[in-house]
Amino acid sequence: MYLSKVLKSLFLFLTIGISTILAQDDVTIIAPTSEAAEGLDLTAVSELFKDTESLEEFEKQLNDPETEINNLDLDDNGEVDYIRIVEDVVDDTHIIILQVPLGEDEFQDVATIEVEKNGEEDYNLQVRGNEEIYGPDYYIAPAHVHIHAWPIIPWIYRPVYRPYRSTFYFGFYPRWWRPYRPVTVNVYRTRTVRYTSRRTFTVRRTSVVRTSTKVNYKPRSSTRVKKKTTVSVSNQGGKKSITHKTKRTNASGKTTTTKRTVTKKKNPKTGKSTVTRSKRKTTKTKGGKKTTKVKRTRKKD
Repeated sequence: MYLSKVLKSLFLFLTIGISTILAQDDVTIIAPTSEAAEGLDLTAVSELFKDTESLEEFEKQLNDPETEINNLDLDDNGEVDYIRIVEDVVDDTHIIILQVPLGEDEFQDVATIEVEKNGEEDYNLQVRGNEEIYGPDYYIAPAHVHIHAWPIIPWIYRPVYRPYRSTFYFGFYPRWWRPYRPVTVNVYRTRTVRYTSRRTFTVRRTSVVRTSTKVNYKPRSSTRVKKKTTVSVSNQGGKKSITHKTKRTNASGKTTTTKRTVTKKKNPKTGKSTVTRSKRKTTKTKGGKKTTKVKRTRKKD
């Protein structure tokens, strides 16, 4: 009897709670994301790093269109950027930097692969996303700590070793490499699922590499390249609006803010819905000149 009363009370509580949520007229959800982060899945990068035998090979495989891991377009020129590898080493700690050249003296660090050796066959490793792109405290770490068998680990810890630094820079790339167009996020996720579905790595919010501070490394971020998208959803008076707001600054210093809104309103009398799409694009040059373009379309279901 007592159990029956408890179950009835629980059912009543859940029913009231759900009804209250559904009855709310004005609900706003804001989910900030980085558009650039969608162009380079760090789990896929980690899988590639695990399977390569040298940093030179890693750089080549990372930029190979056939590998389908690099989909970054930081300067928004319609072409995937070349990612070069630069390494800093102090004692038994390696910081491997994934960096995109954007101009003669302009570049953006995208992520770092941090490896430390604690003893024989005892290593810590993590991939850290640049905060400007992936947000704060974004780490990819191996699900299992025994990484000494990876082919690249003995390569970077061989007795006589010089830190690897890519010989390529803005405007000077490998002969085999040609710029190619990025694909949509959905296509990119489909292509990289062969890497991300292996469950070799996990996403963390805390660091597993303790001695990386021994390396005098500070993330180098271009103030000219930032892509941030905010998505907001609101329901009010039978009208639902979804707004995508993207603020993007390219390598020339021009800032473009694009606000796309889709509003669907249903007529309670006829039962028909009207969908209104609007696009507001505001461009601001480095000199302060500002222009705004607005486009609006309306369609009935």
